[in-house]
Amino acid sequence: MTRTVLAASLALFMALPASAASANEASDKVIANAIDGFIRPAYRQMVEISGEMGEAMDQLCAAPSTEHLEAAREAFAKTTRAWSEVEIIRFGPITEHNRLERMLFWPDRKGTGLKQVQAAIADEDATATDATKLAEKSVAMQGLGALEFVLFGAGADELADASATYRCAYGKAISGNIGIIAAEVDAAWHSDKGFAEQWKHPGSQNPLYRNATEAVTELLEVYVNGLELVRDVRVNGFLGKEAASDKPKQALYWRSKDTAASLAGNIAGMKALFDASHFGSLLPADSEWIAQSIDFEFANALNTANAITGPIDVALADADKRGKLSYFGVVTSSLSELFGTRLAGALGLTAGFSSLDGD
Repeated sequence: MTRTVLAASLALFMALPASAASANEASDKVIANAIDGFIRPAYRQMVEISGEMGEAMDQLCAAPSTEHLEAAREAFAKTTRAWSEVEIIRFGPITEHNRLERMLFWPDRKGTGLKQVQAAIADEDATATDATKLAEKSVAMQGLGALEFVLFGAGADELADASATYRCAYGKAISGNIGIIAAEVDAAWHSDKGFAEQWKHPGSQNPLYRNATEAVTELLEVYVNGLELVRDVRVNGFLGKEAASDKPKQALYWRSKDTAASLAGNIAGMKALFDASHFGSLLPADSEWIAQSIDFEFANALNTANAITGPIDVALADADKRGKLSYFGVVTSSLSELFGTRLAGALGLTAGFSSLDGD
C-alpha cells in the first residue's frame, strides 16, 4: 500500500521544546506511547478474540446447532469490532504479504470476491478448507468479508444442522487464517528489531524514518487517512444525498448487522490511539484547545455511531437514524479539519495526497 505523503516543515520543532534534543525526545515518547499504549495491546486483543472465534467455529462444526451457530455469529461480531479498532493502523507489518487485504477485502465493487466465495461453497473446493492452503488463494476468499457470508449469507442457517458440513469447514479455515494473520502482525509489532523499533528511533541510518518529523507525520497520517476512510469510503459508499439514493447493500457488514458497530470501532480506535499516545502534548500552549476540540468531537462521533443500531437498511429507513448518519459525516469532517488543518498547522505540517486517492 502506498504511504500517504505528508510534507513536514521545520516549524514542527519550533512548536516543540526549544532544543533539538528535547524536541526529538518528546516526539519519540509520543511514538513509543502509540506503540506500547495502543497498537501492541490492540493486536494482542485481536489475537485473543480471533482465537475465541476459532473455538466457536470448532464447536459449530463439531456439533451443529442453533445455539452454536449463534455463538459463532456473536464471536464474529466481537472479532469485527476488535479489527475495526486496530484497522486504522494501515502501515507497518499489516501491509506485508497482502495481510491488510487478506484480513478484509472491501469494497468489492464488482462482486468478484463474493462470487469466489459462493463458488467455493457451491463446488465444495477442498483446498479452501485448509487454512494454510486458503492463505494462498484470492485475498477475497480469506478474511472477514468471506466469513461474514459463510455465517450470515444465503443458506447460512443450514449451519445449525448437519447439512452444511462443507460450508462450516470452509468457515473454520477462514477463521483459522484470520487468527494466523493476527498472530503474525502481533509478533511483528512486538519484535525488538522490527518495525516498531524503526518507528520509535528515527535517524539518518533508518531506512524508513530519517528524523522525528517523519515519525510524527506517520502518526498524523492515521487520522488523515482513517477519517477519510470512515467518512468517504465507508459511510458515503452507502449513504446517498437523498434517501432514494441510499445503497444499504453497499455497506460493510450489512449481512451481520454490524455496519454501525464497525464505524464506532474505527472511531474508538482513533480516540484510544490519541489518548494513549498523548499526541496533543506536542502542541504549544496557545494551541492546546485543538486537542480539547478533538476530544469533544471524538465523543460526538462515538455517541452518534453507537446510537445507530440494528440492520443498516432499517436504520436508513428511519429518519432519525438516517439523520444521525448524516451528522456522523459532519463530525468526522470536523475531525478531519482539526487534524489535517489545525493540528498539522500548529505543528508545522502540511498534508499532501491521501493514500486513498484514486480508490
